[in-house]
Amino acid sequence: MAPREWAEKDYYSDLGVSSSASQDEIKKAYRVLARDNHPDTHPGDKDKEDRFKKVSEAYSVVGDPDKRAEYDELRAAIRNGGFRMPGAGGGAQAGPAGGFDFNISDLFGDGATASGAGGLGDFLGNFMGRAGGGAAAGSGRSQRSRRGADVETEITLDFREAAQGVTIPLQLTNPSPCITCNGSGAKPGTSPVTCASCQGSGFVNEQRGAFGMSRPCLDCGGQGTRIDNPCTDCNGTGVTTRRRTITVRVPAGVVDGQKVRLAGQGEAGLRGRPAGDLFVTVHVRPDEIFTRSGDDLEVTVPVSFGELALGGTLTVPTLDGKVRVRVPAGTSDGRTLRVRGRGIPKRSGTPGDLLVTVSVTVPSSLDDAAASALRSYVAAERASGFDPREGWAGNK
Repeated sequence: MAPREWAEKDYYSDLGVSSSASQDEIKKAYRVLARDNHPDTHPGDKDKEDRFKKVSEAYSVVGDPDKRAEYDELRAAIRNGGFRMPGAGGGAQAGPAGGFDFNISDLFGDGATASGAGGLGDFLGNFMGRAGGGAAAGSGRSQRSRRGADVETEITLDFREAAQGVTIPLQLTNPSPCITCNGSGAKPGTSPVTCASCQGSGFVNEQRGAFGMSRPCLDCGGQGTRIDNPCTDCNGTGVTTRRRTITVRVPAGVVDGQKVRLAGQGEAGLRGRPAGDLFVTVHVRPDEIFTRSGDDLEVTVPVSFGELALGGTLTVPTLDGKVRVRVPAGTSDGRTLRVRGRGIPKRSGTPGDLLVTVSVTVPSSLDDAAASALRSYVAAERASGFDPREGWAGNK
């Protein structure tokens, strides 16, 4: 890709959003495109894989508020004539309107991309005011240590798995440390060497009249190190896109839509820089028996009128077995009985409660003996003076 093409790449267009889109809109657009083009769901589809890589690169820049601000500044500077970008040639030279000519391939070369350190973030962070004067070298070290991009994915769990916690394997296809060079970017048997031009700082100082400025070192692309013998599998970046399996431990009590963060399991940083984080959004399938309210587990148990009128003991399911619940005589339909400590586990170690709601079930038909007994009961009930609609507003 030509330098001008790289510098003028439209990440907003890649994600199908406008440059004024909010971070939430950008995230939603990325999630839709990543899901629709993910290599795991389209094995062997090269077009889908290329599209997935394209939207991932775009999101790694405009999905990060800091990188997005830097990217917007670069676009504005190019649009307003603040830079002239020759296709070839080196160094920084006086340009029109007080700007400078830069060979973008020098600044962004050596395998650096917008999603990793040593590329767009390093250059803009130091040229556009993130660091100035003598602080540039120190800031450069901070920029070069920038970790890889964060990654988001989703899983779906059964209700009981989410309530009790579970450990599951998760397959990912994303930029990971190159196995051949162990992420160093250097050919096996060799190592990156400290850049002699900047002594490993990634920046060189220049005096322009009364002003001193620090710019990214052109010899190492701002990396601070050079790779004389790059790894052939990753082309010196230390990163390759591959399929891998990791183990995700979902804590007990996770709710639908909650995110679990796995530090260091995101995209690998260039040349051994720290990896980003993996954020796993958990979706929970409804259960045919249980629902939950906070940390309380809820269950509705069918009962007969006699069980409520006379009282008794019910056997009720829980997440890890069954418990016996005493129903007091005269319990009304719809009453909720509480069983302490048999609900959703808490991080503090004290679980929620089990809330048992009783619901009367009326038989659809009765045999002669049951019908006769019920008529006798109804007569006795009336004789005792019981009126189920006593005090009911409909009687007024």
